[in-house]
Amino acid sequence: MAIQFTDENVNDFISSSRPTLVDCWATWCGPCMRMSPIIDEVAAEFGDKAAIGKYNVDEESDLSQQYRIMSIPTLLFFKDGKLVDRLVGLQTKSALVDKLNGLL
Repeated sequence: MAIQFTDENVNDFISSSRPTLVDCWATWCGPCMRMSPIIDEVAAEFGDKAAIGKYNVDEESDLSQQYRIMSIPTLLFFKDGKLVDRLVGLQTKSALVDKLNGLL
C-alpha cells in the first residue's frame, strides 16, 4: 500500500537514501483516481526498496507550493533529497517501474 504523505512527513522520506515517488493528487481529479491503483501496485511491488506514496494537494500545500505543482496528477521522483524527475498526467505502471529502477 502506498504511503500517505503529509506536510509533516514527506521531507523525512525525500531526504532518505531510498528513491521516493510522490504522487500529487486530489479526489476530484479523474486521472488522479485512475492513477491511484497503479501507485498502490508499484508501492507493493517495490516494498522497502523505495518510498512510494500519495500527497493530497487539497489537504496539504507545502510541497505543492515548493515544487510549483500546477497540474495533477504530477509525479515527483527524488533521490538523496533532490528532485531528479517529474511526470505530469496519467502514466503507465511500466513507466513508473522503469523510472524507479533507474534510481535504485
